Amino acid sequence: MHLLVSWLSLSLALFVTSLVVPGFRIDGFKGALVVGAVFGVLNFAIGWLLFGIIGVSTLFIGFIFAFVTRWIVDAILLKLTDAFTDSLSIDGFPTALIASAVLSLVSAVESWLFR
Repeated sequence: MHLLVSWLSLSLALFVTSLVVPGFRIDGFKGALVVGAVFGVLNFAIGWLLFGIIGVSTLFIGFIFAFVTRWIVDAILLKLTDAFTDSLSIDGFPTALIASAVLSLVSAVESWLFR
């Protein structure tokens, strides 16, 4: 049940992000469900690896500033999700960075409202 709620919450956050960020487009809420599933699987499968690689390659400064590293990893994962699905379109990496920040903010507000 927790997995289903997390997936729906992520999909809602992605849909709201697509309404706020220009250049970040999702094909309706059904597309947001697909994007949420792909993003979630990528985050689970390689998100931790990217976080570790960036942390070590920056001589552990990436671990000290974990919020910046997580922001960059989420932007990379959004671009990978864009490559794997037709339901998402991101104009460029700067747009992915903005979308990642907005997605984090929307997710934080969702968590605050629903808990």
